Amino acid sequence: MNDLIKKQLQDAQATMEKAILHCESELTKIRAGKASAGMLDGIMVDYYGNPTPLSQVASINTPDARTLLIQPWEKALLVPIERAIMEANIGINPQNDGIIIRLVVPPLTEERRKDLVKKVKEEAERGRITVRNIRKDANEKVKKLKGESVSDDEIKTGEAEVQKITDAYIVKIDKHAEAKEKDIMTV
Repeated sequence: MNDLIKKQLQDAQATMEKAILHCESELTKIRAGKASAGMLDGIMVDYYGNPTPLSQVASINTPDARTLLIQPWEKALLVPIERAIMEANIGINPQNDGIIIRLVVPPLTEERRKDLVKKVKEEAERGRITVRNIRKDANEKVKKLKGESVSDDEIKTGEAEVQKITDAYIVKIDKHAEAKEKDIMTV
């Protein structure tokens, strides 16, 4: 196979890997009835006028499957952290005792589980669309190599390889989504 085509395949694979990692991180944020520090990943706290990730201004622990404990590095951050959690609208009310903030994750109802499964399916579809867009870009780049001493057969082989890589990454996304759905539907 031509070196130019190999380079395009490597680029496409690296970009698809990033898409998979992003999809995984988005799926982690969907809570499955169990407390996990990943649920708070997207929350930004107003730290002296700068939006700062919650994990950089406090320690986050999970003493049991239903509780998250947030202990800020500075006591003055209790109220801003509490406000940030409320504004993030994650469906959990923070309990501030003056030292730490407790988040008790409520058990999921059947209806809420079905809503979360829909969210998982939407996120997985976004991941698949991203991978397909990367495939499209890679195929266009491979076709543009036609004028650069690359034969039609090599271009066809390159496109077939791009499709194989795409199929493999879509299967990975489906596996992650399936595992998350199973996690959510487990009572």
